[in-house]
Amino acid sequence: MKQVVVLGAGMVGAGTALALQARGYEVMLVDRAPPGRETSYGNAGIIQGEACEPYSMPRDIRTLCRIALRDDNSVNWDVAGLLRSAPSLFSYWRHSAPARLRARGSEYSSLARRATHDHAKWIAASNSESLVRRDGYRLAFRDSASFELQSRNAERLRDLYGIKFESEGSSDLAVAEPALRKPLAGAIRWRDAWSCRDPGALVQAYCELFASQGGELLKAELLRLEQRGTGWQLQTSSGTIETGQVVIALGPWSPQLLERLGYKVAMVRKRGYHMHYEYPSGEGHSPLNLPLLDAALGAVYAPMRTGLRIATGTDLSASRNGRPRQLQRAEAAARELLAIGRPIEASIWSGVRPCMPDMLPVVGAAPRHSGLWFNFGHGHQGFTLGPTTGEALADVMSGLPHPVQSLAPSRLFR
Repeated sequence: MKQVVVLGAGMVGAGTALALQARGYEVMLVDRAPPGRETSYGNAGIIQGEACEPYSMPRDIRTLCRIALRDDNSVNWDVAGLLRSAPSLFSYWRHSAPARLRARGSEYSSLARRATHDHAKWIAASNSESLVRRDGYRLAFRDSASFELQSRNAERLRDLYGIKFESEGSSDLAVAEPALRKPLAGAIRWRDAWSCRDPGALVQAYCELFASQGGELLKAELLRLEQRGTGWQLQTSSGTIETGQVVIALGPWSPQLLERLGYKVAMVRKRGYHMHYEYPSGEGHSPLNLPLLDAALGAVYAPMRTGLRIATGTDLSASRNGRPRQLQRAEAAARELLAIGRPIEASIWSGVRPCMPDMLPVVGAAPRHSGLWFNFGHGHQGFTLGPTTGEALADVMSGLPHPVQSLAPSRLFR
């Protein structure tokens, strides 16, 4: 048996642990929290098989001015947050140029187009079919100009990558989503996406499958990580672990750990928020048939087991707010469209998306340490791509060529 410790029990860590286990590795999965309770818990629950290009930074003057004036609800910021992230944000902006984004698309699409396939085998093996729907989600628009612009972009993505979508006009959308209280200009229904009504539960199911197949789950705080001879020693709150290889799959916390080993990793940390709201009284089910991304608000209204989850866009501010402006605006907008009840939780959930400046995850061997491997930096798509990059890393660790060489960590340390 080949021993590996995977640090991080989110979707990326779970996907990595299962892929390694399937290749004959003896794997331990370590996290300070129960599986799927950090960033993987708080997303919109969409497995975005249509996301063949990464989330880029706006470059048109109109949108940038709206963001600067805090008139665009998809992005929030403050001066301290911008100064803290300035070098990484500038690099992110450069990589968002159309030509670079198209180049990224050829690499990124090779991951996204595999995402639902790679999830499917673990969904089946973990008996999680009841958590997942395979009929897409809607990107909805409040004005005709935005709808027409994004419909043309959807056609471009279809022509480039073969993505399936339907363009639904105002009347079509009203029929498809009869609970909408006011007419919208239209929506794009992305057919290649799946949705999950409890993202944390899906990660937990994957981890339970991993444990049932002989894997070891350890809930412990990592105190120290050191290379010892040909292997590694981990000091945790539950004791010392000796292992041959270590995978860092800690999402936004990965740079902090790697800095202790001499790696300086630049990352854009995009905070997001969500809250659940009661379904209409007496009905007990979502007023929406499919998750709906409200383009004008940069917010997702996603049916969950708990209630309707309203999830926000990007917060780059340094300070934390107990009542974030983005969520307040999104809630008000959702109430214009839908009959929803009171908030279910007493407090707002907050998490961080780990975005690399070049918008690609970091997957592969550490440049300066043998037996150390990276799988982090998935940005908005950790829930989508966790099993896929887990398979890619397991291939590399098993001696196969890297399936997407541009993901290799060596690109960060030239």
